[in-house]
Amino acid sequence: MTLLLSRSDLEGLLDPADCVAALRRGFTAAPAEVAPRRTVTSLPGPGGATALLPGLVEGVPAYTVKVNAKFPGRRPALRGVVCLHDLDTGELLALLDSATVTAWRTGLAAALGTHALARRDAETLTVIGAGAQSELVMRGLSRLRAVRALTVFDIDADRAADFARRHGALLGAPASVAPDLRTAVHGAEIVIVATWSRRPLLHAADIAPGTQVTSLGADEPGKSELAADLLKGARVVVDDIPLAVEMGVLANAGLGVEHAAGTLSDLLCGQAPGRVKDSEITVYAPVGLPWQDLAVAWTAYHAAAGAGAGADGPRGAGVGHTFDFLS
Repeated sequence: MTLLLSRSDLEGLLDPADCVAALRRGFTAAPAEVAPRRTVTSLPGPGGATALLPGLVEGVPAYTVKVNAKFPGRRPALRGVVCLHDLDTGELLALLDSATVTAWRTGLAAALGTHALARRDAETLTVIGAGAQSELVMRGLSRLRAVRALTVFDIDADRAADFARRHGALLGAPASVAPDLRTAVHGAEIVIVATWSRRPLLHAADIAPGTQVTSLGADEPGKSELAADLLKGARVVVDDIPLAVEMGVLANAGLGVEHAAGTLSDLLCGQAPGRVKDSEITVYAPVGLPWQDLAVAWTAYHAAAGAGAGADGPRGAGVGHTFDFLS
């Protein structure tokens, strides 16, 4: 029997602290014996397709295959499925809504990277792009450190206002909406950027010394949030250096491997330094790796099994559930 876990199922089952712990274990685990593959392709229309496989983490007896449709002009912009398979038999254990899994693993892994690189006393936060990934960064980061003030900017002013209102209330901190990018980042000690931008949004002159910048949008060819002059003057940490050079933050800024200070795994394992001095600008810019999908999917699967949650049925059946899958 295969569990079908929709967005609403996953939101009810997943706990940020459990997922952060699972992601931390993944970042500090031994590298998988099988190299992951990430395939991105354009489509004739306005969207694109992405496949990530296999998601593997040492000690987890399962693997994932994720297939996404990416349509930036739609809401949700990401639609697809994460297939969770038994590692020994290939049995399909669960089908999970990929938009939810992706938002949780990306946002919470970004919270880990942000916390690891930011100054210990950094408490003022700016969010650029008030979407699903920023939601999860906030939920994770608020469990890792205090946030005393929040500023939000989004091209949709109503969405920015809603984001500021909700998260300001949760943080018990003042929250405001900025009228433009420059105003948004002024005085910020931590900046989270999560957009679909294909041109640099932030340059070196925009960012004050000592700021931590986390960029989540440079996850495929052509997408760019941070300018080359900003990256050249910063300590840049990624999740995978070859991918960062091939299709991530370094590739899209025309930079090479020499501009990467290491990976978040290196940092969390004590094999590379994070922030060396308070005055330097640090950047965390992941592409996103298949094992991160597994970390969240496996956590959700165990939570669903324990709670008796998730529609189940014969493999390949469940047409009624298909219509409800993204609800």
